[in-house]
Amino acid sequence: MRLRFLSFVCLLGSTAAISAQNAGPAGTLKSLTDTVAVSGYETELSHRIEQRLAALHPQRDNMGNILVTFGSGAPHRLLVAPIDEPGYVVSHIEDDGYLRVTRLPQTGLPPHYNEMHNAQPMVITTRKGEQRPAIVAGLSIHLTPGRASVPDPDDIDNFYVDLGAGSRAEVLASGVDLLSPLAAERSLSIVGTHTYSGTAVGDRFGAALLLAAAEALGQSAPKGTVTIAFVTQQWTGSRGLARVLQQTHPEELLYLGRTLRPVRSTAERNEPLPPSPKPGTGAVFASSSSSKSGDWLNTASLQPVQGAPFVTRGYGPAPTLPEKSAHLSVPILYPLTAGEMIDARDLDSLGAVVGKYLGVSIPTFAPATPAPAAYTAISRPNAAPANDALLKTLTLAYGVSEVETMSREAVEKMLPAWAHPTTDAAGNLVLHLGPTTGPNTVFMAHTDELGFRIRAIDADGAIQLDNKGGGTTSFYWGHPAVVHTSAGMRSAVVGLPQNFDTAQFHFPTDFRSPATLNVGAGSADEVAAMGIKTGDFVTIPKTFHNLLNRRVSIRSLDDRVGCAALVRAVWELGEKPSRNLTFVWSTREELGLLGAVAYAESSAKAGTTPATVFAIDTFVSSDSPLESKRYADGILGQGFLVRAIDNSNIVPWADVQQVQAIATAHHIPVQYGVTGGGNDGAAFQRYGSTDVALSWPLRNSHSPGEVMDLRDLDALASIVTALAREWIPVSGR
Repeated sequence: MRLRFLSFVCLLGSTAAISAQNAGPAGTLKSLTDTVAVSGYETELSHRIEQRLAALHPQRDNMGNILVTFGSGAPHRLLVAPIDEPGYVVSHIEDDGYLRVTRLPQTGLPPHYNEMHNAQPMVITTRKGEQRPAIVAGLSIHLTPGRASVPDPDDIDNFYVDLGAGSRAEVLASGVDLLSPLAAERSLSIVGTHTYSGTAVGDRFGAALLLAAAEALGQSAPKGTVTIAFVTQQWTGSRGLARVLQQTHPEELLYLGRTLRPVRSTAERNEPLPPSPKPGTGAVFASSSSSKSGDWLNTASLQPVQGAPFVTRGYGPAPTLPEKSAHLSVPILYPLTAGEMIDARDLDSLGAVVGKYLGVSIPTFAPATPAPAAYTAISRPNAAPANDALLKTLTLAYGVSEVETMSREAVEKMLPAWAHPTTDAAGNLVLHLGPTTGPNTVFMAHTDELGFRIRAIDADGAIQLDNKGGGTTSFYWGHPAVVHTSAGMRSAVVGLPQNFDTAQFHFPTDFRSPATLNVGAGSADEVAAMGIKTGDFVTIPKTFHNLLNRRVSIRSLDDRVGCAALVRAVWELGEKPSRNLTFVWSTREELGLLGAVAYAESSAKAGTTPATVFAIDTFVSSDSPLESKRYADGILGQGFLVRAIDNSNIVPWADVQQVQAIATAHHIPVQYGVTGGGNDGAAFQRYGSTDVALSWPLRNSHSPGEVMDLRDLDALASIVTALAREWIPVSGR
């Protein structure tokens, strides 16, 4: 794929399609789903629903339930949809600024619910109702080998939340406090032509349908009394529902919400679970102790499933349900994950049942078919860009290993107009400055990032992926994805096995384990119709988050920070430096330093092997409560690092000291230490070059929630500039 000077235009291509092309029910579903409403903290969503129903004179009770009533007399029918979602609430603030949390609800969620939030972007609500970005800490794969007791990622005691704060006082000054609710960042997307995907869509489809039903009832005269209720705290003991039942005493009850797996006995827990209905197969009638029979409702068009009671156990006596009570739902794929999926056709099927029951017509939820999201051209700056703007531009460009055109050309576009780099046979971007005499010094950073490439497309529309690079599978499986086609980006979800929500399942520790992709297709022909083909690359979507204290978070900081430092140094050095300098933005580092290996070999053949290579790459840092401080203890905000020892290289002690001396002379904050992984400079050692690896500290490496401090980028760019002007190779080691 050849895309000139392009970067991304939105988080998920089809997300824009929902807001731009889908008014009515589709837009309603997106608005509800994208509004965070952790159980007990549904105020904002309650207000939105209340405002939407203003013309129908809704009532709001002391729990935040919203009720609107139509007609009078018998029978009294109650239709209920929950509006809350599971999440977390701050339970302690550490002295170092990390947050500890408890889960809402504290029990009853799948075994890996916590693990699938590790290293993920979140949103946290302040005391004033403002929302701030936050990142859950995650283990860095470079630091776990050799540890006897790796923290269990499912254990809530290992759940730490990072706002970018360095102290408890900074947390409080930001407005975040004890009891602040926390939930996954989300943006509802269209996958394929008729599938909605995103965090909490399984908790909002019922409310979206009932809003449409309420508006239809506002134009008609129903038989008897109909009350529509949007209830809170369903996940924490069905308290909102209990309150509404106490108020209304209905004769008939329809509950529209997700179906949970039935509670299993000890003997049943080791038995395989029956397959759940697949999205696209029609709406469902959930049979449980809450709704044993649907004969009174005529559920012939609904597929029966076994589910847990929709009235969850709380304190005090359970509310009394009418004899005529029914739980209606839709099939949900990957439930309670960031990538959970429902089918608009199932929602329309459910809407037809509800509409017939009420005697109204409910509009369809079929979304407008999304076009691939286009890429937006990057403008070349007229002057050196600020480091934060430069880094944002480079990180938002995608570049999976082996498919790095966009990231490479983003680097090229951010260079001064007078710079004329070339691209070699390995795809490396190479810029030579200064004379060709004297010791050649190379500065190198890599342009690739983790991701996948489509290996095969099955007849049923399932897509098989090859993994590019190394990471932690739980950071990616079950999360939204982007397919990069020749026409632009399409939304997708990295798949999960059927038993992912059981205690028997464990995420593979090897990122190379087979991964699949769901693009909302039922056949290979449907995949082809979307313009998706074998060889297209796949990534997790990226958003640039500004945290507190000039800290930022986005996937691919490794190694776009290094790329940015080199770009900045070129601007600072000018067109005609006095030394023999080469800047290289290398490819395929995550696959084994392949771009660097090719460049080192070609340099040796040309007789231009550098005396010194400054490989600029991540210092995978233990600056996190999850990591052991005996190793990789680089602190965010305290300057660049000399990556003195890693798995591929040991920097000569004299060179470490010279870097320190130059940094001190220029008042550049410097650290040094030992970390894991390898660096591009190691490819040059066999030819006689000295590898002096430079870094900046990074939290949560190889994850969607990488975190760094912009002050460290400032220091890194400054030391690269100073070394380019002053470095003297040390001889006679």
